[in-house]
Parts: sequence; C-alpha cells; structure tokens
Amino acid sequence: MFLTGKTALVTGSTSGIGLAIARALAAEGANLILNGFGDPAEIDRLKQELGARHSGADLTRPDAIEEMMAEAGPVDILVNNAGMQHVAPVDQFPADKWDLIIALNLSAVFHTSRLALPAMKAKGWGRIINTASAHSLVASPNKSAYVAAKHGVAGFTKTAALETATSGVTVNCISPGYVWTPLVENQIPDTMKARGLTREQVMNDVLLAAQPTKQFVTADQVAALAVFLCRDEASAITGANLSMDGGWTAQ
Repeated sequence: MFLTGKTALVTGSTSGIGLAIARALAAEGANLILNGFGDPAEIDRLKQELGARHSGADLTRPDAIEEMMAEAGPVDILVNNAGMQHVAPVDQFPADKWDLIIALNLSAVFHTSRLALPAMKAKGWGRIINTASAHSLVASPNKSAYVAAKHGVAGFTKTAALETATSGVTVNCISPGYVWTPLVENQIPDTMKARGLTREQVMNDVLLAAQPTKQFVTADQVAALAVFLCRDEASAITGANLSMDGGWTAQ
C-alpha cells in the first residue's frame, strides 16, 4: 500500500466519482478526509468503512473552505472533485445558478489548492488532482456555466503545475466523458425539458452520442487513473489534462 502515511482530502466524495476515488486511495493506505453532503447515516457508514474523517463544508463559501482546510491539517493529496450542473440556454440561465456553479466547480479548486500547497511544497511531495470534464475541452449547448468552469479548471491546473514544477508537487486534471453518476442522472430531466426529448433520447442521442465507444465511463476507471497519478512513476506527469471520454474529444 504505497500511500500509507499520506493524507488525502477528496471533495465531493460522498457519492459518484469522488467516492470511487476515495475508496481507491484508501485501498492504497491513505488516511482519508471525505467532503460532501448526504444522508448522515450513510456518511457515518462511509466513515467507518474507510476509516475516514468527514467535513460537511459548503465549498461555495471561501470561509467554509478555510475552516475545512484548517481542520484537515496538512494534506499530501488533494482531489478537487465537487461539482454541480444546471442546464439552460444562456439567455434563460439563472444568475444565481451561474454563481453557484462557478463557485463550486472552479473557485473552490483555487481555494483548496492555495491552502494545501504550502505544506506540500515544504514536504517536497504532493499531488493535486482536479476532476475536470470533456467539457474542459469542448462545449455543449445549454451548459454555459459548467463549460466555462471546466475550461477554467484546465487552465488553472496548467498554471499551478508550472508554478510547482520543481517542488515535487504535481498538478493534473482528469477529464472524463459521461460517467454514470447522480450528477449525470440528475441533469437528464433538465435536458429533456430544454430539448423536448424523452429520457431514452437524452441518454442515447445526447449523452452517449458524444462518446464513440457508446459506453458510459465508470467511476472506478477514473479512480484508477487518479491513483496512478499519485505514484512515483507518474512524477513526470504534471500540467496534464488527461481525457477519459471514450474518444469524445478525439473527434
């Protein structure tokens, strides 16, 4: 277990991709700090399963992020995974939804990273892994805030990687295509409404239409790549935007 003795904070890790990454890191011996909302009993179960701590910090609030990071103490691995989505045309996009998506999907990545980096640089070792998206490279209609945020995550990742290139810290992002998670499932009704489609049409003609493999990416596949990025063999990988999208962005 090559991560024994290292501490990993994974945001948005009470379900979906974040939980898969948390489980994969725990399997390699990492001490975990979970973050996210959910049923308290289920979160308690996850804490016991993974031997983890949990922070319920609202990552749309910088003050809550600062409190979470202070309570966490120095972290060796930071996985910025928390995210949300809203689907609507630009001229009908609620301003408050825009602000929330930018705050959670983009600004939180900055705030956690700026607070984690000093200890990583002092140790001479660290890993920051940001969950971006195929939408960090390409766009889709009705997702202006999400696409803007994920493009921002990709750019932020490159900048942070350049700044830390000689420090023993690597900063990368993983850009999955459509992964079958609650985030994807929950956006189907909005897409149905926005495009006037059935559920089946959204899944086959909108979501999987983008992926040449015609298969959803799995959360475990994303988690396996995140774990690899923590290995010493991945120390030359920094500033990378690693696509895992069934060929979507190759088109």
